[in-house]
Amino acid sequence: MDLKSQRRMAAEILKCGHDKVWMDPSRLEDISQAITKEDIRNLIREGAITKKKVNYQSRGRARIIARQKEKGRRRGRGSRKGKKTAKEPKKEVWMRNVRALRRELRRMRDNGLSRRSYRKLYLMVKGGFFRGKAHLRMYVRERFRGEEGGEER
Repeated sequence: MDLKSQRRMAAEILKCGHDKVWMDPSRLEDISQAITKEDIRNLIREGAITKKKVNYQSRGRARIIARQKEKGRRRGRGSRKGKKTAKEPKKEVWMRNVRALRRELRRMRDNGLSRRSYRKLYLMVKGGFFRGKAHLRMYVRERFRGEEGGEER
């Protein structure tokens, strides 16, 4: 027996696709007799025709992973996706480096580096000349012999 038209009408009434329409196998005879939408509505009321439940994607595993991430798991090198700069923006790396260099420069100034040398080195830090604190210290040792506050050679 062909129930295509009944399935189509039921889908319209239930506001779903025809694949989501469930028909009671024991009531197929009654369903095949239904020729109007009103007949279909009556069968829906009786429970002979129903709408199947939508199968959502389970969030169970996602919740477990989220709990692990809260604890700091799954953050290793192999779990990372995207570029290095996606996890840690270039600007933040730059800010951290520049702040460390400026702290080191202030320490040097407090230990006797002249204002003139401090200003020159400060601008060099701003320009991105130094790779890190060790590079800054090496530069100062080579350029300004003797005391940290010694004048440039």
